[in-house]
Amino acid sequence: MTILDRIVAARRRRVDEAQEKVPLEFLWDRCGPRRRGADPLERLASWPPDRRAVIAEVKRRSPSKGDLRPDLDPAGLARAYAEAGAFAVSVLTEPDFFGGSLEDLRAVRGAVDLPVLRKDFVIDPYQVWEARAWGADLVLLIAAVLGPRLGEFVELCRLVGVEPLVEVHDGDELDAALAAGARFVGINNRNLATFEVSIEVTRRLLPRIPADRVVVSESGLGSARDLDLLEAEGARAFLIGEALVTAPDPGAALRALVERGP
Repeated sequence: MTILDRIVAARRRRVDEAQEKVPLEFLWDRCGPRRRGADPLERLASWPPDRRAVIAEVKRRSPSKGDLRPDLDPAGLARAYAEAGAFAVSVLTEPDFFGGSLEDLRAVRGAVDLPVLRKDFVIDPYQVWEARAWGADLVLLIAAVLGPRLGEFVELCRLVGVEPLVEVHDGDELDAALAAGARFVGINNRNLATFEVSIEVTRRLLPRIPADRVVVSESGLGSARDLDLLEAEGARAFLIGEALVTAPDPGAALRALVERGP
Protein backbone atom coordinates (compact mmCIF):
# COMPACT_ATOMS: atom_id res chain seq x y z
CA MET A 1 0.00 0.00 0.00
CA THR A 2 1.44 3.39 -1.00
CA ILE A 3 1.47 6.49 1.17
CA LEU A 4 -1.33 7.90 -0.99
CA ASP A 5 -3.43 4.76 -0.42
CA ARG A 6 -2.99 5.10 3.35
CA ILE A 7 -3.89 8.78 3.30
CA VAL A 8 -7.03 8.17 1.24
CA ALA A 9 -8.16 5.33 3.52
CA ALA A 10 -7.68 7.57 6.56
CA ARG A 11 -9.61 10.40 4.93
CA ARG A 12 -12.50 8.10 4.15
CA ARG A 13 -12.81 7.18 7.82
CA ARG A 14 -12.54 10.83 8.90
CA VAL A 15 -15.15 12.00 6.39
CA ASP A 16 -17.61 9.35 7.57
CA GLU A 17 -17.09 10.53 11.15
CA ALA A 18 -17.53 14.19 10.16
CA GLN A 19 -20.81 13.53 8.40
CA GLU A 20 -22.18 11.84 11.51
CA LYS A 21 -21.23 14.83 13.67
CA VAL A 22 -22.04 17.67 11.25
CA PRO A 23 -24.87 16.98 8.79
CA LEU A 24 -24.60 18.39 5.28
CA GLU A 25 -27.60 20.65 5.96
CA PHE A 26 -25.57 22.46 8.61
CA LEU A 27 -22.84 23.18 6.07
CA TRP A 28 -25.41 24.55 3.64
CA ASP A 29 -26.60 26.98 6.31
CA ARG A 30 -23.01 28.21 6.83
CA CYS A 31 -22.52 29.03 3.13
CA GLY A 32 -23.30 32.72 2.84
CA PRO A 33 -22.68 34.94 -0.20
CA ARG A 34 -19.32 34.54 -1.85
CA ARG A 35 -16.76 37.06 -0.65
CA ARG A 36 -15.91 40.05 -2.82
CA GLY A 37 -12.43 39.77 -4.30
CA ALA A 38 -12.40 36.01 -3.82
CA ASP A 39 -12.13 35.12 -7.52
CA PRO A 40 -8.53 33.95 -8.11
CA LEU A 41 -8.86 34.39 -11.90
CA GLU A 42 -9.73 38.06 -11.47
CA ARG A 43 -6.89 38.52 -9.00
CA LEU A 44 -4.40 36.89 -11.34
CA ALA A 45 -5.55 39.03 -14.27
CA SER A 46 -4.61 42.18 -12.35
CA TRP A 47 -1.48 40.78 -10.71
CA PRO A 48 1.48 43.24 -10.85
CA PRO A 49 4.11 42.23 -13.41
CA ASP A 50 6.92 43.00 -10.96
CA ARG A 51 5.76 40.20 -8.64
CA ARG A 52 5.64 36.44 -8.95
CA ALA A 53 2.29 34.87 -8.03
CA VAL A 54 3.01 32.62 -5.06
CA ILE A 55 0.43 30.56 -3.18
CA ALA A 56 2.06 30.32 0.25
CA GLU A 57 1.21 27.30 2.34
CA VAL A 58 0.30 26.80 5.99
CA LYS A 59 1.64 23.32 6.71
CA ARG A 60 2.59 21.71 10.03
CA ARG A 61 4.26 18.50 8.89
CA SER A 62 4.59 16.03 6.03
CA PRO A 63 4.81 12.23 5.79
CA SER A 64 8.29 12.45 4.26
CA LYS A 65 9.85 15.14 6.49
CA GLY A 66 7.94 14.85 9.76
CA ASP A 67 7.35 18.02 11.81
CA LEU A 68 8.07 21.16 9.82
CA ARG A 69 6.91 23.86 12.22
CA PRO A 70 5.34 22.30 15.33
CA ASP A 71 4.66 25.71 16.91
CA LEU A 72 2.87 26.95 13.80
CA ASP A 73 0.36 29.79 14.31
CA PRO A 74 -1.91 29.62 11.22
CA ALA A 75 -3.32 33.14 11.54
CA GLY A 76 0.04 34.74 12.29
CA LEU A 77 1.75 32.90 9.43
CA ALA A 78 -1.03 33.85 7.00
CA ARG A 79 -0.71 37.52 7.98
CA ALA A 80 3.06 37.34 7.41
CA TYR A 81 2.40 35.86 3.97
CA ALA A 82 -0.11 38.59 3.15
CA GLU A 83 2.32 41.32 4.20
CA ALA A 84 5.04 39.72 2.05
CA GLY A 85 2.84 39.85 -1.05
CA ALA A 86 1.37 36.35 -1.39
CA PHE A 87 -1.09 35.77 -4.22
CA ALA A 88 -3.08 33.34 -2.06
CA VAL A 89 -2.73 31.16 1.03
CA SER A 90 -2.98 27.38 0.96
CA VAL A 91 -4.07 25.59 4.13
CA LEU A 92 -3.40 21.89 4.58
CA THR A 93 -6.38 20.49 6.46
CA GLU A 94 -5.52 16.76 6.40
CA PRO A 95 -5.08 15.75 10.07
CA ASP A 96 -3.44 12.33 10.25
CA PHE A 97 -0.40 12.74 8.01
CA PHE A 98 -0.02 16.54 7.79
CA GLY A 99 -1.34 17.69 11.16
CA GLY A 100 -3.89 20.09 9.65
CA SER A 101 -7.50 20.86 10.48
CA LEU A 102 -10.51 22.90 9.49
CA GLU A 103 -9.69 25.09 12.49
CA ASP A 104 -6.49 26.07 10.68
CA LEU A 105 -8.59 26.98 7.65
CA ARG A 106 -10.96 29.07 9.76
CA ALA A 107 -8.05 30.86 11.47
CA VAL A 108 -6.46 31.75 8.14
CA ARG A 109 -9.75 32.87 6.65
CA GLY A 110 -10.27 35.20 9.59
CA ALA A 111 -6.77 36.62 9.32
CA VAL A 112 -6.45 37.58 5.63
CA ASP A 113 -8.52 38.82 2.70
CA LEU A 114 -6.50 36.85 0.15
CA PRO A 115 -7.96 33.88 -1.73
CA VAL A 116 -7.64 30.78 0.45
CA LEU A 117 -7.10 27.26 -0.88
CA ARG A 118 -8.24 24.21 1.05
CA LYS A 119 -5.52 21.67 0.34
CA ASP A 120 -6.61 18.17 1.24
CA PHE A 121 -7.34 14.77 -0.22
CA VAL A 122 -10.91 15.28 -1.41
CA ILE A 123 -12.79 12.01 -1.87
CA ASP A 124 -16.38 13.00 -1.07
CA PRO A 125 -18.68 15.87 -2.12
CA TYR A 126 -19.13 16.61 1.59
CA GLN A 127 -15.57 17.97 1.70
CA VAL A 128 -16.32 20.51 -1.04
CA TRP A 129 -19.29 21.88 0.91
CA GLU A 130 -17.16 21.77 4.04
CA ALA A 131 -14.48 23.87 2.36
CA ARG A 132 -17.02 26.47 1.25
CA ALA A 133 -18.66 26.59 4.67
CA TRP A 134 -15.30 27.20 6.38
CA GLY A 135 -14.32 30.01 4.03
CA ALA A 136 -12.22 28.51 1.24
CA ASP A 137 -12.17 30.14 -2.20
CA LEU A 138 -10.35 27.29 -3.92
CA VAL A 139 -10.35 23.52 -3.37
CA LEU A 140 -7.63 21.10 -4.38
CA LEU A 141 -8.87 18.16 -6.46
CA ILE A 142 -6.29 15.43 -7.07
CA ALA A 143 -6.79 13.63 -10.38
CA ALA A 144 -5.00 10.51 -9.11
CA VAL A 145 -7.44 10.29 -6.20
CA LEU A 146 -10.71 11.07 -7.97
CA GLY A 147 -10.12 9.17 -11.20
CA PRO A 148 -13.27 9.02 -13.39
CA ARG A 149 -15.20 11.18 -10.88
CA LEU A 150 -12.98 14.21 -11.50
CA GLY A 151 -15.44 15.95 -13.83
CA GLU A 152 -18.23 15.50 -11.30
CA PHE A 153 -16.18 17.22 -8.59
CA VAL A 154 -15.13 20.09 -10.88
CA GLU A 155 -18.81 20.75 -11.61
CA LEU A 156 -19.69 20.56 -7.91
CA CYS A 157 -17.00 23.12 -7.04
CA ARG A 158 -18.46 25.55 -9.56
CA LEU A 159 -21.96 24.93 -8.20
CA VAL A 160 -20.82 25.50 -4.61
CA GLY A 161 -18.90 28.66 -5.52
CA VAL A 162 -15.27 27.61 -5.12
CA GLU A 163 -12.62 27.33 -7.82
CA PRO A 164 -11.14 23.86 -8.31
CA LEU A 165 -7.36 23.59 -8.54
CA VAL A 166 -6.98 20.26 -10.32
CA GLU A 167 -3.69 18.56 -9.50
CA VAL A 168 -1.97 16.27 -12.01
CA HIS A 169 1.34 14.45 -12.19
CA ASP A 170 1.40 12.81 -15.63
CA GLY A 171 -0.01 13.06 -19.12
CA ASP A 172 -3.09 10.90 -18.54
CA GLU A 173 -4.09 12.92 -15.48
CA LEU A 174 -3.51 16.14 -17.42
CA ASP A 175 -5.80 14.95 -20.21
CA ALA A 176 -8.48 14.20 -17.63
CA ALA A 177 -8.09 17.63 -16.02
CA LEU A 178 -8.40 19.44 -19.34
CA ALA A 179 -11.41 17.32 -20.35
CA ALA A 180 -13.05 18.16 -17.01
CA GLY A 181 -12.73 21.87 -17.78
CA ALA A 182 -10.15 22.76 -15.14
CA ARG A 183 -9.16 26.44 -15.35
CA PHE A 184 -6.45 26.09 -12.71
CA VAL A 185 -4.18 23.12 -13.41
CA GLY A 186 -1.72 22.25 -10.65
CA ILE A 187 1.29 20.23 -11.72
CA ASN A 188 2.67 18.42 -8.70
CA ASN A 189 6.39 17.85 -8.94
CA ARG A 190 6.09 15.31 -6.13
CA ASN A 191 5.13 11.76 -7.00
CA LEU A 192 2.33 10.97 -4.53
CA ALA A 193 3.19 7.27 -4.54
CA THR A 194 6.92 7.63 -3.80
CA PHE A 195 7.13 11.29 -2.65
CA GLU A 196 10.13 11.83 -4.95
CA VAL A 197 10.34 15.41 -6.29
CA SER A 198 11.54 16.88 -9.59
CA ILE A 199 10.57 20.17 -11.27
CA GLU A 200 11.08 18.37 -14.58
CA VAL A 201 7.51 17.11 -14.13
CA THR A 202 6.23 20.66 -14.65
CA ARG A 203 8.61 21.27 -17.55
CA ARG A 204 7.48 18.07 -19.27
CA LEU A 205 3.74 18.77 -19.02
CA LEU A 206 3.68 22.55 -19.63
CA PRO A 207 3.83 22.41 -23.45
CA ARG A 208 0.65 20.31 -23.50
CA ILE A 209 -1.50 22.85 -21.67
CA PRO A 210 -3.56 25.45 -23.59
CA ALA A 211 -2.68 29.09 -22.97
CA ASP A 212 -6.14 29.85 -21.58
CA ARG A 213 -5.52 27.61 -18.53
CA VAL A 214 -3.61 28.76 -15.45
CA VAL A 215 -0.72 26.46 -14.62
CA VAL A 216 0.31 26.26 -10.97
CA SER A 217 3.58 24.45 -10.31
CA GLU A 218 3.60 22.68 -6.94
CA SER A 219 6.24 21.12 -4.68
CA GLY A 220 10.02 21.17 -4.71
CA LEU A 221 10.26 24.90 -5.37
CA GLY A 222 12.61 26.90 -3.21
CA SER A 223 14.40 29.52 -5.28
CA ALA A 224 13.53 32.48 -7.46
CA ARG A 225 15.58 30.81 -10.18
CA ASP A 226 13.23 27.79 -10.18
CA LEU A 227 10.22 30.08 -10.47
CA ASP A 228 11.72 32.15 -13.28
CA LEU A 229 12.64 29.02 -15.23
CA LEU A 230 9.12 27.59 -15.02
CA GLU A 231 7.45 30.95 -15.59
CA ALA A 232 9.43 31.39 -18.81
CA GLU A 233 8.00 28.06 -19.98
CA GLY A 234 4.39 28.95 -19.15
CA ALA A 235 3.69 28.54 -15.43
CA ARG A 236 1.59 31.36 -13.99
CA ALA A 237 1.66 30.65 -10.25
CA PHE A 238 3.60 28.59 -7.72
CA LEU A 239 2.48 26.72 -4.62
CA ILE A 240 5.26 26.70 -2.02
CA GLY A 241 5.11 25.15 1.43
CA GLU A 242 8.14 23.52 3.03
CA ALA A 243 10.66 26.14 1.88
CA LEU A 244 8.56 28.80 3.63
CA VAL A 245 7.36 27.13 6.82
CA THR A 246 10.85 25.85 7.65
CA ALA A 247 12.49 29.25 7.08
CA PRO A 248 13.51 31.23 10.21
CA ASP A 249 11.49 34.15 8.83
CA PRO A 250 8.76 32.82 6.48
CA GLY A 251 7.64 36.32 5.50
CA ALA A 252 11.14 37.33 4.42
CA ALA A 253 11.59 34.03 2.57
CA LEU A 254 8.34 34.62 0.70
CA ARG A 255 9.20 38.22 -0.12
CA ALA A 256 12.45 37.04 -1.74
CA LEU A 257 10.40 34.77 -4.02
CA VAL A 258 7.60 37.24 -4.80
CA GLU A 259 9.63 40.34 -5.61
CA ARG A 260 11.60 40.43 -8.83
CA GLY A 261 15.08 41.85 -8.70
CA PRO A 262 16.09 45.02 -10.57
